[in-house]
Amino acid sequence: MTAPTALVVGATGMVGTRLVEHLIGNGWSVIGLCQQPKTDSNQLRYLSLDLLNIDECDDKLGGIHNISHVFYAARAKHAEGGTEPIEENLAMLRNVVEVVSASSSSLQHVHLVHGAKYYGSHLGRYKTPAKEDDPRKTSPNFYYDQQDFISQHAGAWNWSISRPGLVYDCTPGRSRNPVSLIAVYAEISRAMGVSLDFPGSETSYKALIEGVAATHLASAIVWLATTESCSNEAFNVTNGDYFRWENIWPKIAAYFGLSVGRPRCVSLTKAMSDKGAVWQDIVRRYKLVETDVSDLALWSFGDFLFGSDWDLCSDITKLRQTGFVDIVDTESMIFSLFDQYRSEKVIA
Repeated sequence: MTAPTALVVGATGMVGTRLVEHLIGNGWSVIGLCQQPKTDSNQLRYLSLDLLNIDECDDKLGGIHNISHVFYAARAKHAEGGTEPIEENLAMLRNVVEVVSASSSSLQHVHLVHGAKYYGSHLGRYKTPAKEDDPRKTSPNFYYDQQDFISQHAGAWNWSISRPGLVYDCTPGRSRNPVSLIAVYAEISRAMGVSLDFPGSETSYKALIEGVAATHLASAIVWLATTESCSNEAFNVTNGDYFRWENIWPKIAAYFGLSVGRPRCVSLTKAMSDKGAVWQDIVRRYKLVETDVSDLALWSFGDFLFGSDWDLCSDITKLRQTGFVDIVDTESMIFSLFDQYRSEKVIA
């Protein structure tokens, strides 16, 4: 039996990287789309192209005739908060789907990786736990446009959508990552001899939130794309539990040998703007892998992460009812990822 062939769009991102690993580990052939050229391997071929350029998409994808599944985990460049580019995100998806559906008669499924912003989690308080059939917000959201496009163009192939919460992973170079951001913040706090204050409000400190391991998300995505009963539906994907920073933050402080501070509303973007030299000194002192602080921590993302003083959680009953019942303990996951960063000499 011929192995299925996946096209992973955004193959070198935090989700895409783990998705590629999961697919290859389960015998798939993979074509990975990315912005910068990468080295191919036995089951993996990379293609570098501009998704907004339809001619380039047609030139590089139009000659491939055996794609069975498209996993779309890309998005246009954007700032934190507010409305992400709608026309660009829709055009990128449209270019890929139109070319692949025309050239690969074997196409069976298109999966989109979206997120909790579908429910307006970035705009302020919203109904929680969020459920997949909650009404859309009135504000513009490219998730709505992409879902409408994919549902209108399906027919010979099916689709599914995952809506993960905050994604956690050990991926140096991916700065929108809660784990690396917290680790760098803690390392700088230790170097400066200060306690580990929580950079947000008391309300944010006590809010109920969720997360999802990138490896767990990858497994769920492939499940959704290969389970017939999941076709043409959207699903929330989380680790399966909730947590509050107030319960984990003291343990994070202890992990880094710090006293725990208090919730304090500060802008990390401003407070950390002049700390690049402090980080470089840490790298030299502990002989860490050479990294720029911007490779590990996007401080504006931190301001969004810790500045959301409302619950951030979704209901995953619908996913569990499909038979996907794997769970991950989020607290254990966070410290396991710290251990990975430490073992790879990214943090001290």
